[in-house]
Amino acid sequence: MKDIANAIGVSAPALKELFRRDILRRAFIKHPFFSDIFEAYKLDRRFGGFEEGTLIAKTTDGVKVVRGFPKIKRALTLYPTIKKHFDGEVAIEEKMNGYNVRVVKFGEKLYAITRGGFICPYTTEKVRLAFDDSFFKDYPNLMLCCEAVGEESPYVPSSIYGDRLDFYVFDIRDMKTNTALPIKEKERICENYGFKMATIFDIVDCRIAHEVVRDVVEKIGKEGREGVVIKDVEMKEPPIKYTTSQANCSDLSYGFRYFGEYGKDFLFSRLIREGFQSWEFREIEDVMNERALRIGKAILFSMVESIRDVKDNGKIYEKMRLRFYDLEVFELFKEHVRRMGVPAKFSDPIQDDDGSYIVHYYKYMKSTTDIVKHILEGNLWS
Repeated sequence: MKDIANAIGVSAPALKELFRRDILRRAFIKHPFFSDIFEAYKLDRRFGGFEEGTLIAKTTDGVKVVRGFPKIKRALTLYPTIKKHFDGEVAIEEKMNGYNVRVVKFGEKLYAITRGGFICPYTTEKVRLAFDDSFFKDYPNLMLCCEAVGEESPYVPSSIYGDRLDFYVFDIRDMKTNTALPIKEKERICENYGFKMATIFDIVDCRIAHEVVRDVVEKIGKEGREGVVIKDVEMKEPPIKYTTSQANCSDLSYGFRYFGEYGKDFLFSRLIREGFQSWEFREIEDVMNERALRIGKAILFSMVESIRDVKDNGKIYEKMRLRFYDLEVFELFKEHVRRMGVPAKFSDPIQDDDGSYIVHYYKYMKSTTDIVKHILEGNLWS
């Protein structure tokens, strides 16, 4: 434990206090699948200059610190926000609808770290299939920051990007300092190593970027895509993000489907985004009516679906399809889900034509189930 304490600059008693307060928690399950790691812990909150989700791992290469991914602030208006936040050229990059993964190499193997700091067995299996280790041999101190997207996602399933889980690089960063490479350097590396990369729609002067972003957002919104991240081309200033109306409504649909699990802030913030976007886009009444209908359907249809589920089946589950190439990884992932405190059940694996195994993952939405059941029994809303 002394090595872990030294890595984050605290004393042994202070390290014990971090464990006691659940700020520092175990980040993986000891298993031969994670053979290069002896111990690994994650920060559940920002601490001492380290971001939430920072991983501290004792590995066959020594103690490694993998910084958490910085939170990206959101713009509610494009003008004058972009011009006020940046100076010079900005890249307008797609914000993909998936989950953040930091890909690193410890010892002989690659590992996938989720935003929260867990080393996920499911994602790690897919990362080892998607990437070779040549990049990490050449750049041992860097990490690939990727969006994991696709229908076979255990966290954010989406069919827009295909049925399998895939990875798109959006940043390349120094593991220890979190310094990001400039956009052009990231593009060069991705091209050299054959990495898929989040689409960069344009690079423009920040003074006109609001016009370009609006055009991009309206186009990709019709395709069901999430939004954009606006980045300083040198990556010296923090990026900002902006989402499409369709993504906001998709979030509202999901949030109201499982309204017991998601707080009012989650839902209210997305409604506020819609209001500011409608105003800034100077929508005429017919277009505003379309937006209002989209919002209303997202809220009402999903809630009624949950009520029907409880009435007809007694419980509400979110259902996801996963693919495993090793049944031992499947067992490891089940334990990973249990340790995260997620109430869930899994179908028996069914072997596919390519030798992989299809599993259906049912995440039980207990709070929403309990609330709906309580009301359907004739009880009053408090």
